[in-house]
Amino acid sequence: MTDNQDPVLLCKDLCISYYTRAGEIPAVVDFSLTVKPGETIGIVGESGCGKSTVAMAIMQYMGANGGIKSGSITFKGRDLTTLNEDELRSIRGSEISMIYQEPFASLNPSLKISTQLMEVPLAHENISKEEARKRSVQMLTDVNLPDPERVMESYPHQLSGGQQQRAVIAMGLLSNPSLLLLDEPTTALDVTVEAGIVKLIADISKKFGTSQIYISHNLGLILETCDRVFVMYSGEVVEEGTINSLFTWPKHPYTHGLFSCIPLPTTDKNAAPLKPIQGQLPLPFERPSGCYFGPRCDHFEQGLCDKDHFRMENVEGSAPDHRVRCLRYKDIDHTKEASGDTAKESLEIGKRVLNVDGMKKYYEVKDASLMALIAGKSVRHVKANEELNFTAHESETVAIVGESGCGKSTFAKVLMGLETGTEGEIRHKGKDISDIEVRDRSTKQIRSLQMVFQNPFDTLNPSHTIGGQISRVIRQFGIETDKKKVFDRVMTLLDTIKLPRDFYFRKPRQLSGGQKQRIGIARAFAGNPNLVICDEPVSALDVSVAAAVTELLMDIQREHKTTLLFISHDMSVVRYLSDRIVVMYLGHLLERGTTEQIFAPPYHPYTEALLSAVPIADPEITKRRIVLEGNLPSAINPPKGCPFCTRCHRKIGDICDNEPPQDQVVSDRHVIKCHIPIEELSKIKPVIIVPDESERIHAK
Repeated sequence: MTDNQDPVLLCKDLCISYYTRAGEIPAVVDFSLTVKPGETIGIVGESGCGKSTVAMAIMQYMGANGGIKSGSITFKGRDLTTLNEDELRSIRGSEISMIYQEPFASLNPSLKISTQLMEVPLAHENISKEEARKRSVQMLTDVNLPDPERVMESYPHQLSGGQQQRAVIAMGLLSNPSLLLLDEPTTALDVTVEAGIVKLIADISKKFGTSQIYISHNLGLILETCDRVFVMYSGEVVEEGTINSLFTWPKHPYTHGLFSCIPLPTTDKNAAPLKPIQGQLPLPFERPSGCYFGPRCDHFEQGLCDKDHFRMENVEGSAPDHRVRCLRYKDIDHTKEASGDTAKESLEIGKRVLNVDGMKKYYEVKDASLMALIAGKSVRHVKANEELNFTAHESETVAIVGESGCGKSTFAKVLMGLETGTEGEIRHKGKDISDIEVRDRSTKQIRSLQMVFQNPFDTLNPSHTIGGQISRVIRQFGIETDKKKVFDRVMTLLDTIKLPRDFYFRKPRQLSGGQKQRIGIARAFAGNPNLVICDEPVSALDVSVAAAVTELLMDIQREHKTTLLFISHDMSVVRYLSDRIVVMYLGHLLERGTTEQIFAPPYHPYTEALLSAVPIADPEITKRRIVLEGNLPSAINPPKGCPFCTRCHRKIGDICDNEPPQDQVVSDRHVIKCHIPIEELSKIKPVIIVPDESERIHAK
């Protein structure tokens, strides 16, 4: 990045609107941005704040009803708003590229990867097909895709999510663009895959000198990847500055609110719980006068903050380009905002509720090919779960962590009765339920085991009201039968999940994603279950909504002494809310113990890599970087020895390839399955290093 060079992109006083039958909807207001050569800019904020609209405006993909009302977008000295379609087509994909959130939606399912990659240089440059193919193969190599020739001949559905995203990144970089837009490119990926892709993008950007605009709601990711950051709220930038300045001395109350929603290593669910931002993002046509954040701000001052709209101003005594849109930022002392008044009572762990003993789940796969019949392998097995052993107690939160495909959701299906176990036992309240399908379980058993799913959009009936769907659960499980009592109980549940009572009459399409997830939680707890499985319940939500949903789960657990099984790949959330953690890989339990034991040496090498992959939104916290190479092996043909041996950065020799490791007991209930002796694992340095309070004060 060079300061004296002309900017690659300059957005000045940009106002973007959509035009509908109801009138004009002002999506983005007064947006200004400068991107220098080789610089990476981060744009953060809640869903609906205008981040993606800005990216679409830069690409000039506004659609039939969108347009730039005022302002300019200048790319390398040319105003993009004045170019015709042919001129824009020559720039898109060549000089400006965009990587979208969902890779599968960016790839044509009917075309091979080779066709889609080669199309980019063939469309923008005068080169032969042979040269285009050669460059495509080289770019797949640059993005660390193994066997690029095989990938070239593959269709998108034959690649994993991480491989698809790498192919899309390769496509975006094929013509060596000057500007790369990344719209939540890693949201749907595992943390280990995300860590690899983040490093990959940074390396390639450095190699080609590409400028980047990184759109995300993950502040930890922004800290690791960007030079400067813009915080957006309701269509406008409320704060901007360098990473060091804004993360160390945030000034706007909204920026502070976002940081309060993030489960950092210094937060504690009892002593210092997360503090969700109150209220909701206003709709564009319902923005208040003055400060748009006013109705949700704890420091709102009537007669000052609700006056005419005001512009950004430079922060006194800070970095020269640190600016904020707040009239009261000098008066607010955020260091005096004590969290002690929000401290919550810790729960006492009760008796055992769940006991998983040697549980296995295999799926049969039949191969009718001649070679398989000759070899006597016409029936093979997908080993989804192998020898699972752990327990869960009343009022306890047990987290099950691992990458996609490790067997977390398969175990949840067996526990819920959607699948039956192959071997071993799952005893709930003393009764083995591993071989009892849900249709054969008693009403009491079904009621006591409930689930909160990852995607709230697919779990609610769009034709029925919210009240009707929760009422049905209460009646089905015999909690209440009287119409009036059922109605009252639904109203109590709506109060519990902190939603207005008139939501009883609404349908799912009238709710936001976070509100739908709250309804999913209310429905799961409507039957008074003693064990609830939460399958990635906050992974698709904004940080503010995720914090509110997380605290809601904790509050309900405190009230009902519920056991929670929390399935996730986000170690930050897991560290915050879990009492014990189970680490899974390729169907095996590689490590289990209390949260404190899992986050401190000795680690299993896989646990160590998981911890290293977690983005942390605190510049004072340091961590060792470990990026796993390769992909998860196939569960139908797993490694002969240690399941992790093909990707392990601490592999010690042939024993790892040929012999399955045995459990090593570190201490009471802390077990690691690894060939490396515990004495050696204990010498590993901590992955995450948090300075003590005195060091933090001195640094300030």
